[in-house]
Parts: sequence; structure tokens; C-alpha cells
Amino acid sequence: MKPDAPAEYRGPFQPIETSAPGVRLCEHLPLLARQAHHLAVVNSVGGTVSTNDHHAGYYYNLTGHVPDPTFLSQGNNRTPYPDDWPCMGAVIGAKRPPHPQLPNFITLPQKEGAPAYTRPGQFAARLGLEFDPLYVEGDSKQPLKFQVPALALQEGTTAARLTQRHALLRELDAVRRDFDAFAAARTWNAQQQRALSLLLSSSTTESFDVAREPPSLRERYGETVNGMSLLVARRLVEAGVPFVTVFWRGNPDKLDKKCASGGGWDTHGNNFSCLKEDLLPEFDRAFSALIEDLASRGLLAQTLLLVTSEMGRKPKIGAPRSGGASGAGRDHWTHCLTDVLAGGGSRGGQTYGSSDRFAEYPANKPVTPADITKTVYHAMGIHNLEAFDNQNRPYNLLEEGTAIGELF
Repeated sequence: MKPDAPAEYRGPFQPIETSAPGVRLCEHLPLLARQAHHLAVVNSVGGTVSTNDHHAGYYYNLTGHVPDPTFLSQGNNRTPYPDDWPCMGAVIGAKRPPHPQLPNFITLPQKEGAPAYTRPGQFAARLGLEFDPLYVEGDSKQPLKFQVPALALQEGTTAARLTQRHALLRELDAVRRDFDAFAAARTWNAQQQRALSLLLSSSTTESFDVAREPPSLRERYGETVNGMSLLVARRLVEAGVPFVTVFWRGNPDKLDKKCASGGGWDTHGNNFSCLKEDLLPEFDRAFSALIEDLASRGLLAQTLLLVTSEMGRKPKIGAPRSGGASGAGRDHWTHCLTDVLAGGGSRGGQTYGSSDRFAEYPANKPVTPADITKTVYHAMGIHNLEAFDNQNRPYNLLEEGTAIGELF
């Protein structure tokens, strides 16, 4: 917040006291304010991309790599490429020992931007398909329901029948053993084993079953698809999954026309009403509940939470698509954003860095998405970022950036 900036920048919201002196949060985040002693707020992330738009912003903040020129030349037609840099979740999934039943990297409640504008940067890409996240779908109308359509057994197919089919497949594969020399066949076999393991494992379905949680806890998170996604994330942390991503699910039916936003945080119009009445209350309840829940279970110290985005919002109020200042929206702004961390060895109750007086650009202690990514790797104990391409040549997964040691 910039409560001392001119009115055309700061907006109507006021800061409130929190559980950590010096950490200022918005008046519409009262529950999170009680958890501020767990927060490390990084106010000086400079994530400038040439497009000042979503695709490149996703890529930069999820991978730590500056987007290449194709993002500018192709815009929203820039699809994910097989040789893109991998997202931080895929790197961590590849570097950590495999989970005995579940994938190392799980994303819910959606594949971001799919199908029309699938966002680059959320996949394993050049690291290999086997390190892609498992996508779990949530249902906005049935927020307790989570499923993996690709792993649903067809009607009439039992686990026993599936096992019999797999035994037959093994016999057929024995005749084609020579094909295992090819990398593509090895990848296919690994994916096949992964799918079978997930289908036959009771822990797979149990981990996503939030109905097992007490009603009072579900109420604390808020029974929306976003609140329940964070509750599933906590269950997956308990189950030992190394990396979980929750992409915020917007509500186009309710908010698209009201906020000129596609239903989410891209508030080109009516920014302050949309934040006050819709977006901030849901986020406040759900994210504060996750921190509180992990802390009460003794899991927060070993679990790093990161709230990030593809961009900030333009500091000066007004976006062209909603009529300028009179539309009370905020436009895209990749040049400065705030990331929030909690747990995982980070020191709570602190702010790091600052922006200039208008919140336009980082001023004190500037960092980049590469620094944030390296900070996540540091918290996960991952310092060797060497990988090998399909010709077995070594390369570095992220040369840029430095972990922000002061946060820990």
C-alpha cells in the first residue's frame, strides 16, 4: 500500500495494524493481519516484460527466466514450447526424491489459461514430460469435488481388471523390449507406470477428499473452489508432496462485467469495489486459514508458502478499456509487484525492499523473479541446478538470480 501517495495513485483503502509491527496490510485483509507475524512481504519485485501482459508475466514469475522475443511477436498466440524453461515446481519435482504414491508436483484447480490461452511457464518443458504437474480439476459449483479426468477408470473397470490388463501389457511389451532403448519409449513407460500407480493407490483419492475434513475447518477456509484448493494443498503437504501450485479460479459469471477482469484479479474496471466486495474477502479467509492450519499442525516451519502473480497493477488509477480514471480500474503493470512468503524457514513479521513513492518501480533492495525462484530453491534445499538435454549435454536450469538470504 502507498497511503501517502497522491489520491490518484493510492485509492480509498487504508492500512490497518497487524500482528507484526511495521507490516502494513489493507483494511480488507483483517484475518491475514492476524497472521502477519508469519509473513515476509517482498515489495520490490521488478518483473518487467516486453509485452507488459499476462503470458510473458506468467513465464517470468513461474520460471525465473526473462521471456524470449516470441512472446512479443506472438502475444496471446504464443503457446507453451517443448524447449521452454521449466517452472520452479517441475525443477523441484525433478530434484527431490520421488514420492512413493503421488506425483512430486501437483497443480489445482485448473490448467491456467486453458484451453484458449494456456499460459507458458507452468510446465516442465525441456526438463521432460515426466516432470509435468499432475493437474487436478476443481468444480466451482461443487467445491468439495476434485478429480483427475485422465485418471478416471471407465465404467465397469475395477482395480482388479486394470491389474490384469497391465499384466497382459507387460507380456506384450516383453516382445518389444528393443524399443526401450529409445528415450521416447522410456518416457512413455515411466508415464504409464505413474498413471497405474495413481489409479491403484487409495492415497490418491484420499488426498483430494476434503469432505473428510471437519465442517468447521472447511468453513474457516471458505467453501469456494479456491478455499478448498488450499485445503487440498494442506492435505498434500501432510502427505509429503514436495510442490503444490494453486491457480486462483475466477468467477466470470459474477465479476467479468463488474470488474472488466475475466472474473479474477485483472481488474481493468471498478477495481476497488471488486477488491472490497469479492476478491479480498475470499483470499483473506482462505490464505489466512492455510497459514493458521499449517502452523497449528507444526508444518509451517517446513513448508514455504509463496503468493505471486504475473504482474502488479498500474499505480495510477484508470484503464483505457473502462474509460480511464472514471472507470476506477487499474491496468497491467509488470514493472513492480509484491510477493508474499511465509514459513519454510523464512523469518516472519518483516518487509523486504520498497517501491518508489508512486509504487511504479522498485526503489530499495530491488529483486527480480529470478531471485524469488532461487529463494524458493534455497528453501527447498536445492542448490545443484544442473540438468542434461536429450544429447546428454549438461546445462544450468537457472543461471540468473540469487536467493534472498536476508529473508531467512
